[in-house]
Amino acid sequence: MSKYVKLAAVLAAGVVALGSAASAKTLRLNHNNPEDHPLHKSMEFMAERVEDLTGGDLKIRIYANAQLGTQRESMELMQNGALDMARSNASELEAFEESYGALNLPYIFVNADHYYDVLSGDIGADILAASEDKGFIGVAYYIEGARSFYANKPIHSPADLAGMKIRVQPSPSAIRMVELLGANPTPIAWGELYSALQQGVVDGAENNPMALTSARHGEVSKFYSDDGHTMIPSVVMISSKTWGELSDAHKEALRTAARESMDFHREQWDAMSAAAVETAKSELGVEFIEVEKGPFIEAVLPMHEEAAQKSPVVADLIKRIKAAAE
Repeated sequence: MSKYVKLAAVLAAGVVALGSAASAKTLRLNHNNPEDHPLHKSMEFMAERVEDLTGGDLKIRIYANAQLGTQRESMELMQNGALDMARSNASELEAFEESYGALNLPYIFVNADHYYDVLSGDIGADILAASEDKGFIGVAYYIEGARSFYANKPIHSPADLAGMKIRVQPSPSAIRMVELLGANPTPIAWGELYSALQQGVVDGAENNPMALTSARHGEVSKFYSDDGHTMIPSVVMISSKTWGELSDAHKEALRTAARESMDFHREQWDAMSAAAVETAKSELGVEFIEVEKGPFIEAVLPMHEEAAQKSPVVADLIKRIKAAAE
């Protein structure tokens, strides 16, 4: 082979390489948790799998700590196509797509296995796909355990919540639940909650035990009442505009990576959540209170019928979720 033929071959290879680099796409994913949080680690797992499955042609760059905006701002940017991907949760997503409201109902899930079966099955898939015409599509659910109340006083029953100002997410379901339990729901942004608890702007909040350590809420709230009223998942989403621009192969790779990351997340969440409980007890002095759930369930159960009456879509999902438990 002459040196000219060799040179032509080298140049051709260079053109192919440049073409491959030019076709590579990087998606920006914004969320509001720190980098040591299980949610961030699960998104990193998804990003690594996407890159592996596409040979580097599709990448995801993750922005932690709300670098590109709050959850609400991220949703709006994503709907407009200005942001590729975001992580929010079913509670906030209810305002954008009614289907998520079914997942937010208190005591709709009988246990952790029922919860995960719904999310990873046909019901969960239908909810993820329901928002395409709203500007975004869900690709994965990440469990966040059961949510309970925490405050600077013990909460043993709904009577103890009477008159308390409880921070809630901007979700109709969360607001209604707290009202039925006799407290005053107070929507506050996640990033402002620590100081709100510290300064007495709110008397308490509700979340999973991880909030006590990852957000340091255990420093300003010393009682965690384990009523387990809701199991609300985080949701990783992609802009409908960005989704439409992906090739079929890239869509399939993202679906696969997202699904695998759900199982990865479940395994690490359970371990890290248990560790957070021990840390909250031993290092932050948080007292965990086991409560009788019956009075809490009785107080909020009317929400199931109310939600069904407001929306045929949610009514059907409630029926399917309950049937899945049987």
